[in-house]
Amino acid sequence: MTAGLPLPLPLGSGPARREALARRIRLLVAATITYNVIEAAVALTAGTLASSTALIGFGLDSVIEVSSAAAVAWQFSARDHTVREARERTALRIIALSFFALAVYVAVDAVRTLTGAGETERSLPGIVLAALSLAVMPFLSAAQRRAGRELGSASAVADSRQTLLCTYLSAVLLLGLVLDAALGQSWADPIAALVIAAVAVKEGRDAWQGRGCCAAPAGTVPPPAATEADPCGCRPGCACCD
Repeated sequence: MTAGLPLPLPLGSGPARREALARRIRLLVAATITYNVIEAAVALTAGTLASSTALIGFGLDSVIEVSSAAAVAWQFSARDHTVREARERTALRIIALSFFALAVYVAVDAVRTLTGAGETERSLPGIVLAALSLAVMPFLSAAQRRAGRELGSASAVADSRQTLLCTYLSAVLLLGLVLDAALGQSWADPIAALVIAAVAVKEGRDAWQGRGCCAAPAGTVPPPAATEADPCGCRPGCACCD
């Protein structure tokens, strides 16, 4: 459990540590946006060529992920810590709406596939893309979540969860494409996608309520009640240790 907790800070290094974490988040968000733009272009192109609703949906998820990451990039583009804090709520609203939009699209697409209106097609580029995303996204998500928790930024943590959800969708897409290519089983993808949609609704609700993370900002000492209430150092009702 200690691996996910903020590292001890030398006395007086709070502002410097905050700026270092903010720079790290900006770099991670830039990497996330760059990767997702490429991912969206490849997925939408491959999905259109293969008439694959699953791949097109995955590409649209990448577009939504870009909007979420862009909201955090806008928040952390401010050099002043006070301005960044003032932008936090707006960034969380944008991230929450991104989650809800993703949930609606994935759920509708899954129902269409289950009712026979859509069908996951064989696509080698899609399989490669899903496997690559499954390898890359967990690292980006974990790194941003650690930095966001230590900085005490709910928006950075919420965006890291959006990236993690993209990882789950990558696994769903990969499983669906492989099963369809190998066994002709097209039902696995929409069933798993409905589960992902439910998770997206929960994460969107948490982001809207500002429950992304309750860690104290770097350089501050949380009150005793906060550290005693949860082994992760989170206050009751917080979702950052889920």
